[in-house]
Amino acid sequence: MPSLSASPDGSVAPALRVVGTRPVRPDGIDKVTGRALYGADITLPGLLTGRVLRSPLAHARIVRVDTSAARALPGLKAVVTAADLPPAPDRIEDLGEGAIDLRYLSDNLLAREKVLYHGHAIAAVAASTPEIAEQALALIRVEFEPLPPVMTASAAMKPDAPLLHAGLKTDRMGQRDAAPSNVASQLRHERGNLDDGFRRAAVVIDRRFRTETVHQGYIEPQASTAHVQADGQITIWTSTQGTFAVRSQVAEVLGLPVSRIKVVPTEIGGGFGGKISVYLEPLAVLLSRHAGFVPVRLVMSRTEVLTSTGPTSGSDLRIRIGADTSGKLVAMQAELYYEAGAYPGSPVGAAAVVSFAPYVCEAMRVDGYDVVVNRPRASAYRAPGGTNVAFAVESVIDELAESLDLDPIEMRLINAVREGDRRPDNLPLARIGYVECLQALRQSEHYRTPLTGRHRGRGVACGYWGNWGGQSSATAILNPDGSVSFNVASTDIGGSRASLAMQLAESLGIDYAQVKPRIGDTDSVSYNDVTGGSRTTFATGWAAYDLGQKLAAEMTARLAQRWEVAPESILRAGGGFASGDRRVDFAEASKLVCEDAPLMVSTTVHPKGYGAAFSVQCADVEVDPDTGKVTVLRYTIVQDAGKAVHPSYVEGQMQGGVAQGIGWALNEEYVYNEKGELLNGSLLDYRMPTACDLPMIDTIIVEVPNPGHPYGVRGVGEVNIIPPAGTLANAIHRATGVRLTALPMSPPRVLAALWEKSGYRP
Repeated sequence: MPSLSASPDGSVAPALRVVGTRPVRPDGIDKVTGRALYGADITLPGLLTGRVLRSPLAHARIVRVDTSAARALPGLKAVVTAADLPPAPDRIEDLGEGAIDLRYLSDNLLAREKVLYHGHAIAAVAASTPEIAEQALALIRVEFEPLPPVMTASAAMKPDAPLLHAGLKTDRMGQRDAAPSNVASQLRHERGNLDDGFRRAAVVIDRRFRTETVHQGYIEPQASTAHVQADGQITIWTSTQGTFAVRSQVAEVLGLPVSRIKVVPTEIGGGFGGKISVYLEPLAVLLSRHAGFVPVRLVMSRTEVLTSTGPTSGSDLRIRIGADTSGKLVAMQAELYYEAGAYPGSPVGAAAVVSFAPYVCEAMRVDGYDVVVNRPRASAYRAPGGTNVAFAVESVIDELAESLDLDPIEMRLINAVREGDRRPDNLPLARIGYVECLQALRQSEHYRTPLTGRHRGRGVACGYWGNWGGQSSATAILNPDGSVSFNVASTDIGGSRASLAMQLAESLGIDYAQVKPRIGDTDSVSYNDVTGGSRTTFATGWAAYDLGQKLAAEMTARLAQRWEVAPESILRAGGGFASGDRRVDFAEASKLVCEDAPLMVSTTVHPKGYGAAFSVQCADVEVDPDTGKVTVLRYTIVQDAGKAVHPSYVEGQMQGGVAQGIGWALNEEYVYNEKGELLNGSLLDYRMPTACDLPMIDTIIVEVPNPGHPYGVRGVGEVNIIPPAGTLANAIHRATGVRLTALPMSPPRVLAALWEKSGYRP
């Protein structure tokens, strides 16, 4: 797995001792020995079992909820419904991964007047045993007035479509419509003269696409335990991507001050954006309070995860692109209709930026629509919104290249954005490595090796993700033995303990083994945004770097006092300190410094220069013409990491994103019946890929340093999931001659397309 490096001015980057190496992760032993505690492992004295009653209907008014029989059940300790929630707050709260309307967050926890999707929570119980809790759910009687569901954006936008929210009116770039609608908002990015651009085009491709709802597919279901004490203090143990986001959401929906709430992160078995919003935590708090101040644990089943937590949006897309005879793009237009689920908040805003971001074009328009439908409220999923739109755009770009008889990589190089070019929202790009990624793929052994055999094809696609900075805090404590206790609040999903400890060690000039990282709770570390948005290694890495500089400066000041020299006369080298003929290594300096007084430094950072990420991918496939099954024969991903702090983890992120993208492209989808009932709410029926379905995914790390980070780091966790669907669609076309315009490209859809091409009627 080769690695390429470059710097903006062609100079050689300073040698790094720790960053760029591959040390063992500090949490590895706990995880392989089973000592690591996940959300469902929390056990406390008197712990009760919680369960949630969920709607069997996709759309209905709640006429009455009768809990009397359940309350009479021996062993049942508490029952809560929406009546036990405070009035829903009427404001927007920024929780790091985008704004969320807290009215809708509250309604999503426990349905008030209506249920809006199959699986919508209605009531929750706590009991002394799981069996009693299940019996209690069966005794709760709910009287419904069924309403017709609307399951897709196209259905929800029809003039006679049933309304999910009577008071929802379309916000069209700041102006609200007069009449209620299922369209929550419309946005537009525009520049240049679109009509003139299309008039100048030699080739125009205009296509419509459909993508289905998919789930993040994390291996660990949501699990939360809450204990409300008699003095009103609350402790929550939970599997989450952001302890402070949980604290904020719980405080808001329950009307509590944040000072009463401590959130303790457990180890997390995956999230990918799906463990930012709360589902169980406020319910566990309510149950604990109503049960008499005893702890309550709630753990979702896999079916609950699929029916009731936020998947990503399905979408309807129209892409129209024109190019001149040389392949230069002259006009680009997109209409993006994203399904937000039951409440507004789809990732259409991010999708609009992603849409044409890899390409230079002076005439461009992107319209995005956020549409509510009777599905679970959409949540972030690894580069939210990007995969949908890139599937469509990259398919059209490939079709243009074929029409103009251009190599697909050459087509992209002709139109590739570079530093200073603008995204669809007109923000300029800083230093990026997109061209370097395209060149690296073109020079790769994979791309240069001819693909032979019947029904085989090779596809290429690319993707952009803007990344995010956010706020991070951390604390470092110097120990007399030369080790440093490193406390951070960024929950560790993909190995960030190691990548952050490496950056602190690099900043101090010491060995990685001397840094002891620990994930803190909300009472032990200052505010920290979520682990998401490709921000952690970048932003919390900035905090680690800053801590190292502060700690070294304080050590220098103390040594200067002890040695009676000016601080500026003390030099640092290899982690040690020297002034004149005095020389001490880091361990010796630590012992001297700690003799004077304990030494702890803290920092809070909000870095802005997070830098964009690009990925270019290539796949070889074989299509079985008799069954429609697509086999991925070979896959290569090229990605600009800025600087790969821990190359193994970067490669793992790249491979993981591609694996999820392949599942999204070929098999994964929510299947609903006409009543809005989810038919494949288990991993037996929701078809995620396994190792048996995938080849080894080859990685090429390109390193074009991000000038906004001391070590050149860019976020690497998300952009890798954006190109796979387009890559595979283009490969399938090369193998079969048919272009698929709907995800997933499952065997039935492939077979139907092949039959249509051949004129066969089964």
